[in-house]
Formats: sequence, C-alpha cells, structure tokens
Amino acid sequence: MAHFINNWYPVIIAFVALLYSVGMGLTGHAEQAQYSAHWPGTILLFAIAIRQRRLTNSKKE
Repeated sequence: MAHFINNWYPVIIAFVALLYSVGMGLTGHAEQAQYSAHWPGTILLFAIAIRQRRLTNSKKE
C-alpha cells in the first residue's frame, strides 16, 4: 500500500483539488472555482518535473 501511495500521491492530490474546484463551482463560488481549477495541472506538472530530476540525478550517481 505504501508503494502505491508513494507512486500515485500527485494524482491523488490533483484529484482532490479537482473535486474541490468542482464543489466550489457547484456551490456558486465561480471565481474561487476558476482559481482552484488550475491546481491539478500545476500539481501534476511539478510532480513530473521533480520525478525527472530524481531520475536524472540517480543515473549520474
């Protein structure tokens, strides 16, 4: 279970952020929903960048 969470935590966090944004939109908070709608993509992009840096650094050693 820990291995699964270690590999998929960015996707889980991004999904929660997506649900938060949708929830804000459904409750009538359009501006907050638009602001938080950018979070999932940003989280996933940073996760990709961090993972690539880790792989690059581990190959050098």
